Amino acid sequence: MTEPRHESEQDRTVDEAERDDVVADDLSEEGNGPAAVAEADEADVEAALETEASELEQVHEELKALEERHLRLAAEFDNYRKRNERERVEQRARSQAQVVADLLEALDDLERVAHVDVESATVESLLEGVQLVERKLRRSLESAGLEVLEAEGEVFDPNTMDAMMTVPTPIEEEEDTVADVFQKGYRFKDVLIRPARVRVKKYDPDVDAEDA
Repeated sequence: MTEPRHESEQDRTVDEAERDDVVADDLSEEGNGPAAVAEADEADVEAALETEASELEQVHEELKALEERHLRLAAEFDNYRKRNERERVEQRARSQAQVVADLLEALDDLERVAHVDVESATVESLLEGVQLVERKLRRSLESAGLEVLEAEGEVFDPNTMDAMMTVPTPIEEEEDTVADVFQKGYRFKDVLIRPARVRVKKYDPDVDAEDA
């Protein structure tokens, strides 16, 4: 009876070596060997780097465009601000010039009154001339936006009035009302330019009505 053949260690080593060579040859023939794999990896890295470089260049160009746009907008806004400020100053000057122009007629009348011949003028004519100037001057100022603050008999308002002194009154309902006006107050286009200076009533039950 034939005994089974036992493969020696040396035979197995030779067979494995041969198989490795065959596998290596197959990989080499298919282009999948270590060298090919390395070349493929290197090509992928180069392609990725080129893509990143292209994207970075694109981002750089976009940032440059945004910076140029920002500088252009900043310059345009600065020009707008300067133009707006210049127009505002010019408008204010034109408004002031119009007010002055409206006052010139009253100034002419006042000049005529000031140079009147005192030997031939009467008190009545001088008074009439002054009243005419006063009416023209007031009309011109009111047309420009001046408003007289009517204070007498009104409830005291600290926002538009200055209480110079007080006067007692036996009538409780007259508490904190304006007795009389020392100096008129004026408002110009909703802007207070001078408060009215007034005397204010204060309730005092001990005061005689005839003395109030």
